[in-house]
Amino acid sequence: MRNIISTPQQSSTHILCSGTAAAVAARRVRHILGSVLGRDGWTWRTHEVKLLNTSSGDTVKIGEISYKLKTPRNPELVPVKYISDSLPQTVAQHLRWIMQKDLLGQDVFLIGPPGPLRRSIAMQYLELTKREVEYVALSRDTTETDLKQRREIRSGTAFYIDQCAVRAATQGRVLVLEGLEKAERNVLPVLNNLLENREMQLEDGRFLMSAERYDKLLQEHTKEELDSWKIVRVSEDFRVIALGLPVPKYKGNMLDPPLRSRFQARDIYYLPFKDQLELLYTAGPNIAAERVSQLLSLATTLCSQESSTLGLPDFPNAFPMLSSQQLVQRLYPYKSILGKDGCNAVEGVLSRFELLDSRRQPSPSAVLSVSATRNAEGTADVTIRVGDKDVTVQVPAGTKELRRPNSSPSFISTPSHSQLLAEMMQSHMVKDVCLIGAKGCGKSVIAREFAEMLGYSIEPVMLYQDMTARDLLQQRYTLPNGDTAWRPSPLVTAAIEGKLLLLDGIHRVNLGTLAVLSRLLHDRELDLYDGSKLLRWDRYQQLKERLQFSDQQLHERSIFPIHPSFRVLALAEPPIVGASTGGGSRDQQWLGPELLTMFLYHRVAPLAKAEEMDLIQGLTPNVPKEAAEQLLHLTHNLRKTNDPTAQSLASSLSTRQLLRICRRLSRYPNESIAHAVNKACLSRFLPSLARASLEKSLANCHIQDPPEPAGHTHDYTCSVTDGVLTIGSVSAPIYHPNEKMKVPDVLFYDNPQHMMVMEDMMKDFLLGEHLLLVGNQGVGKNKIVDRFLHLLNRPREYLQLHRDTTVQTLTLQPSVREGIITYEDSPLVKAVKRGHVLVIDEADKAPTNVTCILKTLVESGEMILADGRRVISDPREAQGRPNTIVMHPDFRMLVLANRPGFPFLGNDFFGALGCHAVDNPKPQAELAMLKRYGPDVPDATLQKLVAAFGELRSMADQGTITYPYSTREVVNIVKHLQKFPGEGLANVVRNVFDFDSYNKDAREVLIEALHKHGIPIGAKPSSVTLAKELPLPEVMMTGYWTINQGGNARRKLLCPTETHPIDVKGPVFLRVQGYPCNRQESRALSFSEERAHWQIPMNEVNIICDVTTKDDVLHVATCNPVSLFSMKERGDTIHCVELYDVFPRTISGVWQPFVTVAPLGSPLEGQVVLHEEQSNTVLHLDTVTGAVRRLVLSPDCDQPSTRASNWWSSKDEQGAHKMCRDFAHKNWLLFYKEDGNQLEVLDVLEGRVHSISLPINLKSVFLVAEDRWLLLESNTNKKFLLTKPMHMAAEDSEVCQLHSISEDSAKVSVPQMLSCEQLPNENLSAALGQKIVSPNRLLADTGSFARIVVGFPDLMSPNEVYSFNRPVDLSEMKSAESGAHMFLRGGLRSSTPKRDNCVSLLSANQVVRALPPNKVPLKEVYPKDVTPPMTAAYLEVTDLGAKKVKYIPVPRSMSVSPYTNWLSKVSESDVVIAALGSGGVVTVDMGGYVRLWETGLDSLQRSLMEWRNMIGTEDGRPIQITVERDSGLDVTAPKHGKIDANNAPHVGGNQWAGGTGGRDTAGLGGKGGPYRLDAGHKVYQVSQAEKDAVPEEVRRAARDMAEKAFKERLKEIDMSDYDAATYEGFSNAVRTQVQSLRIILDSLQAKGKERQWLKNQALGELDDAKIIDGLTGEKTIYKRRGELDPEPGSPQQKPKRLRVLADVSGSMYRFNGVDGRLERSMEAVCMVMEALENYEHKFKYDIVGHSGDGYDIELVRADKVPKNDKERLKVLKTMHAHSQFCMSGDFTLEGTEASIKALAREEADEHFVVVLSDANLERYGIRPERFAQILTSDPQVNAFAIFIGSLGDQAERLQKTLPAGRSFVAMDTKQIPQILQQIFTSTMLSSA
Repeated sequence: MRNIISTPQQSSTHILCSGTAAAVAARRVRHILGSVLGRDGWTWRTHEVKLLNTSSGDTVKIGEISYKLKTPRNPELVPVKYISDSLPQTVAQHLRWIMQKDLLGQDVFLIGPPGPLRRSIAMQYLELTKREVEYVALSRDTTETDLKQRREIRSGTAFYIDQCAVRAATQGRVLVLEGLEKAERNVLPVLNNLLENREMQLEDGRFLMSAERYDKLLQEHTKEELDSWKIVRVSEDFRVIALGLPVPKYKGNMLDPPLRSRFQARDIYYLPFKDQLELLYTAGPNIAAERVSQLLSLATTLCSQESSTLGLPDFPNAFPMLSSQQLVQRLYPYKSILGKDGCNAVEGVLSRFELLDSRRQPSPSAVLSVSATRNAEGTADVTIRVGDKDVTVQVPAGTKELRRPNSSPSFISTPSHSQLLAEMMQSHMVKDVCLIGAKGCGKSVIAREFAEMLGYSIEPVMLYQDMTARDLLQQRYTLPNGDTAWRPSPLVTAAIEGKLLLLDGIHRVNLGTLAVLSRLLHDRELDLYDGSKLLRWDRYQQLKERLQFSDQQLHERSIFPIHPSFRVLALAEPPIVGASTGGGSRDQQWLGPELLTMFLYHRVAPLAKAEEMDLIQGLTPNVPKEAAEQLLHLTHNLRKTNDPTAQSLASSLSTRQLLRICRRLSRYPNESIAHAVNKACLSRFLPSLARASLEKSLANCHIQDPPEPAGHTHDYTCSVTDGVLTIGSVSAPIYHPNEKMKVPDVLFYDNPQHMMVMEDMMKDFLLGEHLLLVGNQGVGKNKIVDRFLHLLNRPREYLQLHRDTTVQTLTLQPSVREGIITYEDSPLVKAVKRGHVLVIDEADKAPTNVTCILKTLVESGEMILADGRRVISDPREAQGRPNTIVMHPDFRMLVLANRPGFPFLGNDFFGALGCHAVDNPKPQAELAMLKRYGPDVPDATLQKLVAAFGELRSMADQGTITYPYSTREVVNIVKHLQKFPGEGLANVVRNVFDFDSYNKDAREVLIEALHKHGIPIGAKPSSVTLAKELPLPEVMMTGYWTINQGGNARRKLLCPTETHPIDVKGPVFLRVQGYPCNRQESRALSFSEERAHWQIPMNEVNIICDVTTKDDVLHVATCNPVSLFSMKERGDTIHCVELYDVFPRTISGVWQPFVTVAPLGSPLEGQVVLHEEQSNTVLHLDTVTGAVRRLVLSPDCDQPSTRASNWWSSKDEQGAHKMCRDFAHKNWLLFYKEDGNQLEVLDVLEGRVHSISLPINLKSVFLVAEDRWLLLESNTNKKFLLTKPMHMAAEDSEVCQLHSISEDSAKVSVPQMLSCEQLPNENLSAALGQKIVSPNRLLADTGSFARIVVGFPDLMSPNEVYSFNRPVDLSEMKSAESGAHMFLRGGLRSSTPKRDNCVSLLSANQVVRALPPNKVPLKEVYPKDVTPPMTAAYLEVTDLGAKKVKYIPVPRSMSVSPYTNWLSKVSESDVVIAALGSGGVVTVDMGGYVRLWETGLDSLQRSLMEWRNMIGTEDGRPIQITVERDSGLDVTAPKHGKIDANNAPHVGGNQWAGGTGGRDTAGLGGKGGPYRLDAGHKVYQVSQAEKDAVPEEVRRAARDMAEKAFKERLKEIDMSDYDAATYEGFSNAVRTQVQSLRIILDSLQAKGKERQWLKNQALGELDDAKIIDGLTGEKTIYKRRGELDPEPGSPQQKPKRLRVLADVSGSMYRFNGVDGRLERSMEAVCMVMEALENYEHKFKYDIVGHSGDGYDIELVRADKVPKNDKERLKVLKTMHAHSQFCMSGDFTLEGTEASIKALAREEADEHFVVVLSDANLERYGIRPERFAQILTSDPQVNAFAIFIGSLGDQAERLQKTLPAGRSFVAMDTKQIPQILQQIFTSTMLSSA
């Protein structure tokens, strides 16, 4: 009987089948087809396929070629249901070709684009010819044993089990190898000989031999003989069909040439258009034909560009109104995988074929109902609302009962999600689905909801990066009797039981591993390692019918059906658009052509704001609404931007994190949102750019941290009462554990900061969260956790992770006992079972796959252990399931991790836990804690330590140093000091810092920081440089002052007073700016009188005119422009108020303001009065709020002088107004005018002025006491004493009386300074050399060092004047100044200076004045041959007790204002001086440099003792056991030494170059050699003492020789000394930045080179996963570290591309003098060139200039980077020259735009443009918005702008309009290199 089925295409092609094959069913071709498009060249004649049966057996004929069928021995291995009833021509041609090759006995290789077509053609052929098949999907984990033989143990003996290749060869089957390009290179050659000669040597000693040779041998030998020789015949029917992808186009290994030559290849391209179209018509009969052809045309077009597939037009059956565009998107989610250009191209094609119809077509909006189908098992009826119609379809369903949509309490439905679920239902009809969505956007929740709606049980499989195919399918284990067996993985059980398999994270897993699944997904078939096969349900049924087997029999032959409702749901994160980049599989575009064919893709779009709001309110009903709104506002702002930094911040604020924050807020509603956001983003550990960007976003959304109230920190206590633990404001009951010994107990000193962290942890702990503590090493994470558990009384299990941790070791420890593998529970499993707290330490070190597993454990509470048991959180689910461990409800994880990199590398783990950043304690807390550790260590020492380490930590945060110093280190130092108090701090800190002693740059940075805080590391006890003391002249009594008290009324003058209130104008509020104060301790390397120094941030033209102090606050006034700087003596900020807006510009003539400051006392602390002398302006200023009020003292004084003054009439003719401020702390001040006759007393608190009229004209006023003032008459210098009643009230009858003072001494003294209090009695006695108790005043004038007036002003009897007279009166010394001074001062002094610079220190018994160098007896101070140093002034300290005078040099100021004439009016030396409240004086030089001096002898003595203790004494005395190698030889002249050709190590002696420990020759560790020369040997050090003993002339010679070598080096690169020095200047300025950048680059390189585990090695360490294979005796069961070759097909790592766009316009040159901007730009360029030297393979950079001449001035070409200093200097010179001679104009924008476009065109991993500009954009009328737009114009190019310049707040305004993290303002040009370094570290390096 013949039945003829004709195909619809061409009647001439027939499939003729006889009864044996009658069961060939009409299979839908949708499973065959990859895609479309045939080769046009194939217009061959048509073929027919016939099956003829004759008596001699059946024959298959294709065209004219016939093949004789044999009856299969194992019919169950023959493929079933592959041939369809309509066979396209193309396929028939392929089959005919395969048959030809088969008849020739050749092996074939079918090559072609991904998709199931090649496999189905092979299977069709085998079904047609009734051949048995052995199928292997190769992956990168396939080993030799998988192909040849594997050992298994049976009852204690190892047997060899033949694997597929051997089985196929011996049984005559066809071996189908799929995925040749995926196998490792060393695996397939195993088959070479089998393919070529059909021979193979097996492990068990058998030898496979080809059929012909075997038959020949059989003629000569018997079968038994051959068997005894273990020779086995290879069947003549054995063939190999290999299926592979063409490799250069797709990823994978190239074919090995010897292997390739053994195959015949055939290109199986997509089916031709025509064939495909016919197929599609049959597949979807009720679709409009033209839509099918449109879809097909689209697919064809796309294939020619980018392979894709379109095989599945089955939807439109049920949904005629489904939009084609949506369909295309599911098959080919182009929006996710292509960049912008790609998407546009695709949409262009779509519109061309009229498929952009998503707007017209309604999309499904919701699943209305789900009900079980009545008659069909395992399907469900789903009603879906589409547009306005309801459509019901049948879909597969699970085994549990179905659930109504939206009935789950934990799933809040939102419109977009319900639409997504409806679309998933549609796809679910046909095929497996993959959800693509960002982290934490709800993929898992949607998947769970989907499963529950359809009654599926979910089988979650967490995929991780190095997952092997074995982990996916089957693992080995041992039976109780020691036999080895295979345990199916969850994936296989899910397939058999019909569950929904959830593949979580397919973007992580290696493509080759997933390929194992492609057959499961396309054909629902699977071959497993133990030889069993899984078949599709209908194929299984057909096989059963055809062979008449029962299920039982098929199972014995290990063939199992796949349940019809089994479905796969994959979850993945979106592919990285445009990422053809990248190393390793992290950044690869995972969604490649192969994967596209496996699933239908659905994007889980991030929720809209309103939806997310509903969701949050639904799940956390009591969250404060306003808080939730702010949070969402912030998150959506971050998600909207296209800035990569903001994106990665947004990913840490996923929906899941927001819900966690809201859960917490609803429990603790008054918590701050900013705190929660910072915690979620771990903002403490973000690099500075990202942190700035986050802060800016927070500020834009008005989320601010409420300021901490000051007294708020003390209530963090923890107490335990009645079994309840309270920390801060949170309490929890104490736990009662069964295992007491596991509760940690730890030495812990409470401090507020750690208490706050613990309170925070407790909040999360009570919410049931697992906690994560992140912090640098040594900040006390372990201590906090242990303390926390100790307080809660929770037992803990401890697990330490490291980079070799595997999932197996994490869960179980396998061990072999008597041949049986047993597993010990790891701490993790114990904790899960018993409800302990699991502390996981160093989680950041673990590989990603480990943390992934932990993540599922945390999120879903499920985890599969290596021995097949699984942890389940829901006890209901665990019932009736074997092998489950129910998670104890008390189980918690506390994870500790060091600070992560950014973007947080690989560990999504952090996202799944409640994060707590642990930081070093704040200074106060740390100090308190250290006091507990070192109660006897002096406070000063502890403070220095805390301050120095605080500074180091902030440097580590900025990236200046790499190691973050932590509390642990400080504690160790303090412990040492506590135990050995005699040792110096400077030595003990070396215990920490010696690690850095060999890294020069790090060492310099450290030493600088330690010195800054006064830790004298590196100082010797002998380096004390105190000023030389000279003897004072003898004290002499020089006369009397007598106060005339006579009754004579003429002598006793009465002075009338009147009182009126003052007039207050204002207040005006000025900005108080804070600047960081870079306070340096001065006693770092040597001990001198100077205690500390720092620079005031003022500009160069400003002039310091006054300094005053109150308690520990210093106020410095400047007068050009007028401003006030206030700072604390030990503070870290300088507050500045600029007052030039308040002072009237000019009154008349030249206007040089001169200001005096008076700080007020309690209750007006922090307020000062400023007095300007010429205009008599009095201002009251609050330095905290910036409120300024003008006080008008007398109603008439506001009029400007009426007399018309020309600008040339000098203002000095009129006397200036003066203020006496001695009693400002009592809040009253006295004003008078020189030559005037009125005193005005201002009482600030009462707001009144008392005017006192005098009968004399004043020269000066000294307040000697509150009620007694000394007045000097202006012409005669006659002295008067004014006594006034203490409390002056208007109606008071008492008036002020004036008493004249008669003075009998040789010369009338004009006091410069008169103390307002008296010397203490003991000081007075010491000064006068006699015991005396009496009122007294200390006076200073030009003729004496000091005078003491005894008895003045209280005693009326004659007061004795004792004087220490000077040899020469100061006023008579000539002011002829030495050259340098002359040059600075510009001519002679025009008038007497305003400041006398003389202060008295009564408690120290000293008078200190600042003198210019020409008034100092330098010859006595310095020895003859020493040139005195250049100084600004000398402090003359007259000590009346010790009778000594000494001169302390004040160093020259760095810069001096050009207004020298004005300067000279301020003070005769270059400094102004004031007494300090703490004893000692402060000087401020004209350059704004503040120095604090300690002058008192006692305090100096004390400080010196402390300083010496800090250094420690042990360097001085030799310690007793010393064995010094002393060579005892003297040193002669140095030389280079001979070079030994063999480079043998030379120790000692003095002839070889590159020796160690010798004399005179260049080498390491010797003495007297000229320079260090390392020949790579161990170094023998000559002892330091012997080095010091090298004679001077030898030393000098050594120096000369080193210099000569340097000169040679210059000569080599032809560079002059001058050039070298110039270049050195630029290079040195950026040396630290270059160094730190290079450190980072090196560590990157090291990171890239980190070795990976190579598996399947024959030697190394035992691989736990292969322990069973080891038992069976396999060899390749080891793993070892090695360099991992890049994955085949992974693109080459291209270098990163950087362009620096430097501003070389004229303005740069023009303003360089002001702020050095051109030089800074040159330094920045220099830094780029130096830092990237030798990294050309990693970074390709070029440097382009822009100026008025154009925007592409080439400075450095990318292909010709400068190689040495000379070439680099040339670049810098070009920059300089260009900016000097170019046109004006600004091309910043054009330059930026052009650069961004140019870079985007180049191939590179990443593109960076850094623009340096002195953005004077407004001047050229350029809108900042345009600049912002250009900076972000191309998402591929990261552009950054650095603005140089000081245009007020213009730069800052500009920065506000530019995107966060993209623009920087370098007000101080020194920051440019730092900013550049920040840009590098946080962006370039994050992704490297």
